[in-house]
Amino acid sequence: MADRSFLSWPFFEPHHAELASGIDAWAKENVAGLIDHHDVDGSCRRLVAALADAGWLDLVVPASHGGWYPKLDVRSLCLAREILGYHAGLADFAFAMQGLGTGSISLFGTDAQKDRWLPPVREGRSIAAFALSEPNAGSDVAAMTTTATPDGNDHVRIDGEKTWISNGGIAGHYVVFVRTDEAPAAKGLSAFVVDADTPGLEIAERIEVIAPHPLARLQFKGCRVPVSNRLGQPGDGFKVAMATLDVFRATVGAAALGFARRGLDEALDHGARRRMFGAPLADLQMSQAALAEMATEVDAAALLVYRAAWAKDSGAARVTREASMAKLYATEAAQRVVDRAVQLHGGLGVTTGVKVEELYREVRALRIYEGASEVQKIVIARQVLDARAGGTA
Repeated sequence: MADRSFLSWPFFEPHHAELASGIDAWAKENVAGLIDHHDVDGSCRRLVAALADAGWLDLVVPASHGGWYPKLDVRSLCLAREILGYHAGLADFAFAMQGLGTGSISLFGTDAQKDRWLPPVREGRSIAAFALSEPNAGSDVAAMTTTATPDGNDHVRIDGEKTWISNGGIAGHYVVFVRTDEAPAAKGLSAFVVDADTPGLEIAERIEVIAPHPLARLQFKGCRVPVSNRLGQPGDGFKVAMATLDVFRATVGAAALGFARRGLDEALDHGARRRMFGAPLADLQMSQAALAEMATEVDAAALLVYRAAWAKDSGAARVTREASMAKLYATEAAQRVVDRAVQLHGGLGVTTGVKVEELYREVRALRIYEGASEVQKIVIARQVLDARAGGTA
């Protein structure tokens, strides 16, 4: 990560600069050698193990279970995702899912649940997953149809389907959101941790996408799960999901920021090397205009991402507005920055194996997962309208 001047902004503390330097140095030395694009599952397993060995997965669990901080530090999570994303999208993915797949446990788990599921993830012995989306229920969580019905006093039976589940097929556990019908719509959901080897849980399909990573459709057929695996109280599922996303949504913006920074750096390097009309490409005014827009969007995205992270770390109960703004702007801006980087590379930019071509494929999904851009706009609008109605905006 060439430019770390943003770490002097007031959002950060000295230890954040040390963290960024350490992760960047580690990633430069290790990440490329861990990735084989013909073996995505194996690459993710190697990355998780290496991240654990280096101590970086200590960032995804609280201090009570070997983590760095008493509670998850969102600025550190964002820095890790940005830097890992700068080096390789799959490295960011491997790190992020260890956090997202345990975030609900860290936030809502009992001591026994944390003791059971957090240490194996922190130590790289188990891979985590978060199973919320369904074929007809992604951003519209209230449309969820997967059910958990009582089976005796101590168990429930889960039936239904989840899809687009990251780490599907290689995870050791899934945090699964289901309808338990304590109340209508979103108030009738609950969350359970389901071990991957639980009878009745099947990997129905592995899903191939333009930026390959482990992704699957899950089927639950009478999957019998102990009630003791429930996170929070019956009907708390929506609260569990939203609180988890409140922590991790800004980190999606941080991953996008990492892709954007890399796109800008690749464009700057190419512009300095490539000669056109007797001069470096970067000397042409149209190139400079593009580079100026890219640099401005990178800084604007960084300000929104780290404002949201700082607000959460400073004790804000909810950062829905800030995190949604960060996720919306950073992912959309990253798409534009990477697109300009491809354009500046010309035909080379769409050549397989060139970094900006890889970035172009990797950045696209970020505008969709953990709440598509269109949904973020609805969330932000409702937040500002509510604030106005309450006389605070």
